Amino acid sequence: MTDTLLLAAILIPCLIVAIVFHEVAHGLTANLLGDPTAKERNRLSLNPIRHVDPVGTLLVPGFLLAVGGPVFGWAKPVPVIKERLRNPRFGMVAVAAAGPGTNLVLALLGAVVLGLVGPGLVFDSAGEPTVWWDVFQYFLILNVFLAFFNLLPIPPFDGSHIVEGLLPPSLAQHYEKLRPLGMLLFIVLIAATWAFPDAGIIDRTVGPPVEWALDQLYGLAGAIAG
Repeated sequence: MTDTLLLAAILIPCLIVAIVFHEVAHGLTANLLGDPTAKERNRLSLNPIRHVDPVGTLLVPGFLLAVGGPVFGWAKPVPVIKERLRNPRFGMVAVAAAGPGTNLVLALLGAVVLGLVGPGLVFDSAGEPTVWWDVFQYFLILNVFLAFFNLLPIPPFDGSHIVEGLLPPSLAQHYEKLRPLGMLLFIVLIAATWAFPDAGIIDRTVGPPVEWALDQLYGLAGAIAG
């Protein structure tokens, strides 16, 4: 129980940072491209209270962590009105890509900090990893996973907006019809991952790019640490 609480104390703040910056990036990009909706509704703040969804950001990840399941989470989506963007079609591509891109930047910054302070912080005098190793590890994993998981081309993930913007208009109209089914598809994905762990649904899709990115980040941290 103590280990679970300690893990939650590390994981949940890292998840909140990753999600808040992800959502603010959507809003900032939309504002730059002509849609000030998020700014008007005071959603460009880094104050977690304005973005945290009690269920999606706290209860669901906490429950999944406690029962040993795959950790998922979400925040209250930043409002974006496609029609207010100067170029709605490609503007939505940029807005959608800003969230995952920000998570990758956060992971990159985390790796740099790990390389700079790691030797004297993440290992004790006996060479054993300290709690700070877990902090950096989960910070990198959560941001990288959140980035690539959101790039899945399934509504309501960011990847669906990117695909929709890149498809020819005729195909994009058909693809957009899937959007009302987004939450159902999300629930089915989580349920399938939970019910068939041996199928490796997430491992085979998101896993390879996540592992590759983490290898590069740990390599960068090691190079900086010398």
